[in-house]
This record gives sequence, C-alpha cells and structure tokens, in this order.
Amino acid sequence: MSSFPVHSRESAPEAAHPTLDTVAGLFGFIPNLLGVMATSRLQRPMSPFPVSSKSGLNAAERQVVLLTVSRFHECHYCMAAHSLAADMEQVPADVVEAIRSDHPITDPKLEALRVYVYRLIEKRGWIDETEMAEFLAAGFEPSHALDVLVGVGQKTLSNFTNHLAKTPLDSAFEQHAWAPAE
Repeated sequence: MSSFPVHSRESAPEAAHPTLDTVAGLFGFIPNLLGVMATSRLQRPMSPFPVSSKSGLNAAERQVVLLTVSRFHECHYCMAAHSLAADMEQVPADVVEAIRSDHPITDPKLEALRVYVYRLIEKRGWIDETEMAEFLAAGFEPSHALDVLVGVGQKTLSNFTNHLAKTPLDSAFEQHAWAPAE
C-alpha cells in the first residue's frame, strides 16, 4: 500500500493546478503519475512531456529514450504509458516490442539510440570516446546526446516516483500493461 495520495485537481495543491489542467485538456484525464507528483512542492518536475518536441529527437526517437529508461528501471507504469504513447505517435510496433522484451531493434539508428541510452544509465554518464563515436556515426549529433540526457533524467524521476508511490496503472494504459520476463 502506498502512503502517497493520487490527487485529483480538487485535492491537489493549488500550485499544481496549471499542469494538471494542461494534462487533463490534452489527455482527457489526469494520469495517476501526475496525480502522485502533485504532492511535491516542487511542481516543475511535473512536466507531462519528458523529452519535448523542442528537442532534436523525432517522435520515435523520443519514445525509444523513454521506453528504454523505463525498461532499464523496470517501471511497470511508464512502460504501459509510453507503449500507448508510442502507438499514438505511430512508432512501429516492432520497435516498441523490441524494447519491451529487451531485444535489439532492427532499425540501426534506433538500435544505436537504445544502446546509447542503456550505456548512459549503466555507466552513469561516463560514455567513452568510442561509445560516443558509435552514437554519432548512427546519425546523431552532440546536441542529441544532451537531449537524451534530459530524457534519462526526467524519466528516471517519474520511474522512481512510480516505484516509491506504487502508482496504480490508469485504465487507459491497461491494454499495454507490462512486467519484465522472469
């Protein structure tokens, strides 16, 4: 049982209302993760868009980052939520399934991104020159490396929030429920 409330707009602190209103307007509901995060006095981390379209990454690349981080951390909530988001953004189903099952992606550029994200997390940012060269050779730029870093940081925050709060899965995400293979 979690000791963290899943706030509605009515029960959330007033400082959280603008973010919750934005999310409700976009999705038609407030995902439980943001309801939990509304408890924090630090409202800034509540962004509903961890790696926004303002980054240099396209929609498929952004979802590869978010799904890979969530897969690494075994976040059941974010794997389901971003599997749905990937579907909505028309990310190829085989790309999503590869990440969900921890297999290589057949698209070489997206696989290079997936590998880079894993390395970045595993090595706590200590990417060596060879690894960075492999990432860049796949068609990425140094700015993309920083865009990925932002995604890793923001997604780690939401993954760990879900672990800590035991965030219940929203019914909208149930069709994409996920658990790591035993």
